[in-house]
Amino acid sequence: QVQLVESGGGSVQAGGSLRLSCAASAYPYSTNCMGWFRQAPGKEREGVAAIYYGRTYYVDSVEGRFTISHDNAKNTVYLQMNSLKPEDTAMYYCAAAPQCMRTHLSGRPTKDDFGNWGQGTQVTVSS
Repeated sequence: QVQLVESGGGSVQAGGSLRLSCAASAYPYSTNCMGWFRQAPGKEREGVAAIYYGRTYYVDSVEGRFTISHDNAKNTVYLQMNSLKPEDTAMYYCAAAPQCMRTHLSGRPTKDDFGNWGQGTQVTVSS
């Protein structure tokens, strides 16, 4: 069982930045692939970014603004979010999996790859 604890959410004005962190308590194999997803009220959960053996994957809407990284020593994944927009407002969830073949083959973070989820951290961007 992988425990994922997110932190770093908050409120920011449009154009601002936030950095989300997700600490994983698990054997490294269970977190070969880690990702960030988000869900706005009334919408489906969508993939934002994923990292799998050092390769990164992003949804088009955040490409160039968000950066995902993984500190292997700390087993922690980060999401640096710059140039935030009101449409980025959502609950952000960290996720982990032993492998991410669907993500790798599609080139986009794919929810079906992930079986372990954090509780979420709220990001609110005001205009």
